[in-house]
Amino acid sequence: MRSRPKGVTYVCAVDDAIRSNQPGSYVPGFSYGDADTPIFPPSIDLSDKMLTPTILTLLFTLATTALAVPHPHAALIKCPLIFDGRIKTRTQLIDFDSPATSLFNPDNVKGSSLKWSQIIRFPEGDKGSRFDSCSYKPLEVTITDASVFKTQYGFRRAGLIFNGDKNIGSPASRGVKTLHFSVKQDEARGLNLTHEYLNVWHETSDWSANQFNFQTGTIIGQEGSLAKNTFKILSRENKLIWSTPIEQKEWQNFAITLDFNKKHVAFPGSSSLISLTDQKDNSTLRLYYSKGHEPLRSVTQAVPNNNAGEGQYQIGILKKPTGTDDVVNSGYQESGTDEGQIYGGIFIEDSANGCVSL
Repeated sequence: MRSRPKGVTYVCAVDDAIRSNQPGSYVPGFSYGDADTPIFPPSIDLSDKMLTPTILTLLFTLATTALAVPHPHAALIKCPLIFDGRIKTRTQLIDFDSPATSLFNPDNVKGSSLKWSQIIRFPEGDKGSRFDSCSYKPLEVTITDASVFKTQYGFRRAGLIFNGDKNIGSPASRGVKTLHFSVKQDEARGLNLTHEYLNVWHETSDWSANQFNFQTGTIIGQEGSLAKNTFKILSRENKLIWSTPIEQKEWQNFAITLDFNKKHVAFPGSSSLISLTDQKDNSTLRLYYSKGHEPLRSVTQAVPNNNAGEGQYQIGILKKPTGTDDVVNSGYQESGTDEGQIYGGIFIEDSANGCVSL
């Protein structure tokens, strides 16, 4: 990537504003070239004090009426946003500690003695995932020995919940919604895959079940059938829907479409899923996936899944212990834990009429 010319201002904020309000457009008149962010034409030196605010305003006006040049990496969100969890580049760690400045609940779900500013990290030098335009940056959720939520001594956990994602009555738990997120690995804070990890999930409002589980590691009770070094999407009944190997260097992009409109139907006396050929009114789940900055593609059909029970989404890490039948309250966790999972491109969109950003 070429170095940034002296005196040239990089205008990610303008790029983001235009892209978010006019899907399909970018900052017109700016050159992207092989840089990561749009730049003003090199002949304009914005460090020149002779450029008055009026002239600068004129330059912006002219720039936004010229020919559009696409950003080389970031994909567009084409559907209405319900919750946007993408982190602005100007965000500071302390912003996660207050409801006034955080996109997520500042109080949950984390170690009781910790603030989110002690849990979140900003990976250095990363260009961001597929849906992170130049105005956004990745975040890393970490866990340590202090990551004990309330009295759940068996777990080490830190889970982000969108601000506004109510346990009952959330706009993201009705209709048809698609959760987007990308993950990347931190070599310095690798996961111990002899344990079971819950990374992204939607938990019912009574905390009795998860409608889906995005997991990795050694799944308790399924050690012989599911490879530990894969990401796995499991149903409410903890049955495998789809899996893919963990990439150690590349971003991996996921989108999960949940149809809450249809009602889940089970055979009397059974919690098992019914195939779509047996019933046509089951709630469903559909998964999309890609690597790097490639477009998402569907890797499953809309499969039956019990989406009932409302609840909230969580994004982060829940590390289960080994050597116990009571994973919540007891079991083995090695001391000196310092693990992390990098996330980017986190948002929930409205997928009514089949709309999914790819």
